[in-house]
Amino acid sequence: MIMTVDDFFDKVITVRMAQDKSAVDIIDQTLLPGTIKRIEIRTKEEVWDAIKKLKVRGAPAIGVAAAYGIALLASQIDENSYDAFYAKFRELKDYLASSRPTAVNLFWALNRMEDTVQRNQNKTIPEIKEILFVEVEKIREEDVQISRNIGEIGFRLLKELKKDGREIGILTHCNAGTLATAKYGTATAPMYLALEKGWAGTDMHVYCDETRPLLQGARLTSFELYNAGITTTLQCDNMASILMKSKKIDIIFVGCDRVAKNGDAANKIGTSGVAILAKHYGIPFYVCAPSSTIDLATPTGEEIPIEMRDPDEVTEMWYKERMAPKGIGVFNPAFDVTDHSLITGIITEKGMCHSPFDQAFAALGIGR
Repeated sequence: MIMTVDDFFDKVITVRMAQDKSAVDIIDQTLLPGTIKRIEIRTKEEVWDAIKKLKVRGAPAIGVAAAYGIALLASQIDENSYDAFYAKFRELKDYLASSRPTAVNLFWALNRMEDTVQRNQNKTIPEIKEILFVEVEKIREEDVQISRNIGEIGFRLLKELKKDGREIGILTHCNAGTLATAKYGTATAPMYLALEKGWAGTDMHVYCDETRPLLQGARLTSFELYNAGITTTLQCDNMASILMKSKKIDIIFVGCDRVAKNGDAANKIGTSGVAILAKHYGIPFYVCAPSSTIDLATPTGEEIPIEMRDPDEVTEMWYKERMAPKGIGVFNPAFDVTDHSLITGIITEKGMCHSPFDQAFAALGIGR
């Protein structure tokens, strides 16, 4: 059943704190699209596992979940002195930070929570614990506004394409939707803003790459957009070229997990291939990136660590029977890096950035 966009947002709130602050409440994305199930995580192992095993995923959502997690775990620290409390807080922070290496929002959110502890060291431990809960709600609210700002800029691009009144063809890869953020998403925010501003779901046609091997495009993005009432088509990753050649795609929006200072962008595996094809066919390719995802300490994409994942995701995860010979070697990187020369623009909540990207980031005050 197709819902209104507001009903959909209410139904799939990605991450929140339980009302009694005893657990972090998330939607388990590993069960989508067949089952919409919320689970509560309470221990450090459960928070780590939820991030590592993609029960919560997407760079902004990982950051929000990590912030909720550290606030919850800090509330359980049984120490009365600041030094002892802070030492245990650091242990928890370092543990959660080890869950995934590529998404910079994970480290950004945990560092912000640590800064909050340090700024309030003159307060009592109970006061610090409560301040952490307040701070994480600020992070969540800011993430919603960040996605909305990105959506406004992306929507202006869609309006330019819509001048002749025809249906707009949009391609996206993986899931940078509301499930990957606190609300709206990054790459999907322009579509959701279009709906809020009165466009019908038939004013645009979104093509979703399935995104092997974890199928985030198939399981999550197509699920989101279809249920929000947007005309949506799913295709295999290797069908993107013929789709672009057929002139069905006017614009491409993707998310990202980390942007280097020069504009190289790490995103879900397969994104760089989409960018190369877009360049060949002359289709504008936009990366939607919260400024917290821009890592000025990383000069180029060469320095971005790439997470390698379990071979079973390729050979067994989605099949009733194993679909490759036992013992076969498997190459399974979670991300690739799109060269900045292939990117038309990087859309941040502070504005649009064009090459040279380091200068564009500086002009918007990103990193200050």
